[in-house]
Amino acid sequence: MTRSKRETERKYAAPSADHTSWLPELTGVDGIASVVERGIDELDAVYHDTEDLRLAGASATLRRRTGGADAGWHLKLPLSGDSREEIEAPLSDTVPDALRDLALSRTRGAELTPVVRIRSTRRTWHLVDSDRAVLAELTIDSVRAEPLRGTTTLAAWTEMEVELAEDADPTLLDLVDKTLHRNGIDRADNPSKLARALESTGVGGPRLPDARAHNVEPGSAGDEVLKYLDEQVRTLVDLDPAVRRDRPDSVHKMRVTCRRLRSTLRSYRSVLARDVTDPIRDDLKWLGGELGAERDQEVLMERLGSRIGDEPPELVLGPVAARLKVWNVANTSEARVRTLEALHSPRHLALLDSLATLTERPPLRRKAARKPGKVMVKAILKEYDRLAGRMAHALELSPGTERDTALHEARKSAKKTRYATEPARASLGKHAKRLGKRVKAVQKVLGDHQDSVVARDALRNQALAAHAAGEPGFTWGLLYGKEQAVAAERERELPTVWADASKPGLRKALVR
Repeated sequence: MTRSKRETERKYAAPSADHTSWLPELTGVDGIASVVERGIDELDAVYHDTEDLRLAGASATLRRRTGGADAGWHLKLPLSGDSREEIEAPLSDTVPDALRDLALSRTRGAELTPVVRIRSTRRTWHLVDSDRAVLAELTIDSVRAEPLRGTTTLAAWTEMEVELAEDADPTLLDLVDKTLHRNGIDRADNPSKLARALESTGVGGPRLPDARAHNVEPGSAGDEVLKYLDEQVRTLVDLDPAVRRDRPDSVHKMRVTCRRLRSTLRSYRSVLARDVTDPIRDDLKWLGGELGAERDQEVLMERLGSRIGDEPPELVLGPVAARLKVWNVANTSEARVRTLEALHSPRHLALLDSLATLTERPPLRRKAARKPGKVMVKAILKEYDRLAGRMAHALELSPGTERDTALHEARKSAKKTRYATEPARASLGKHAKRLGKRVKAVQKVLGDHQDSVVARDALRNQALAAHAAGEPGFTWGLLYGKEQAVAAERERELPTVWADASKPGLRKALVR
């Protein structure tokens, strides 16, 4: 059993833990009515990580802590800015399986062992408003760190933290920060106790991603592609625990990240060697497909549920909503199992390893050292020309199954073209961005068309099941007809949207 919370805090270098005469008056800062002392706690935490400190390298921490109000196992995962997500599990002798799974995208299955022990004597104050509601918590820790591997060097220091209450205004941290800075109290150099303990005790630091380690010229085509790949791999790693916990929209985001990575490795074969990237692309296609069952069901249910909800009650004949709900529960449950099995599979761990190796030791080709102007433009235009060919073919066909298939293929090409522009936007600027925007408009029209194709197939199946059960089929047929109308409207809209994306000026501006 786990629970999680968002933790937003800032750390400061504290002059002393023995007295607090150096601490400035905070009463009156953005609604702080008083500062209430809450006492002293003795905290004892053992941090766990892999042999090569993969968690620390990904700005994550895993600890077993006793003492204080929240004794237990804590896995902290980075969010944006000063925030992290803290996932808690009850005390046990070994790492809880739930936390081990949530850390898996970062550990990649490597063994977790104790790294350092950190004991803190903590004094706590609550910053409260006039209604006695807690706005933030201020703590001063006298810290002692003891390495549990490699060295015997001890370390000690004092630090202060200001942690925002869950529903408090984030601007409070900025105002408190200004007050502290004016009084000579600056932010701590290390982002966490663990980071400082690893450095101070000599255990060592994690190997952090560094573009210079790629041996590629800054500003080159290879540099731009690798920066983008680094970002997408981090996104995939970050989304993994969210998908495991079924967080809203996480499956969709992870699937899109798989597609972005696949498309980039395909489009920029001139930069990265295919003998390394093609197997990774195959694994990304597999993972995206496993996630697709759950995501496609989400999209389809949202569409059909909305369609039924929009119909007047007199046109909804029979147990339409109930049948749809039963169908959705069965399909969602099956798709969810498929997603979790994929994330627990050896193939997923192997993919994570391959992606880590790709970003740390990329298989650069000769063109990676060249300027992005030619290399990246050529890659984008290759995808764009493939899209143009598929669009021309689809628009020549008469409405029907063959055209539906051709439009779906064109949609996939539109995505690949748009994704090819994304790594190039830093170097090619507005021209790559403009082309990506126009192609995205085409993709959107084609996407709605394809969703209608899928919805019609589902509606037909529901109508057949309803007929077999002796239920009215009127509503299913009505919705089928409306989806046909939607598809027809998208097909009428498509030539105009494509004409806007295929203007000669867009291509010429990119080439210049």
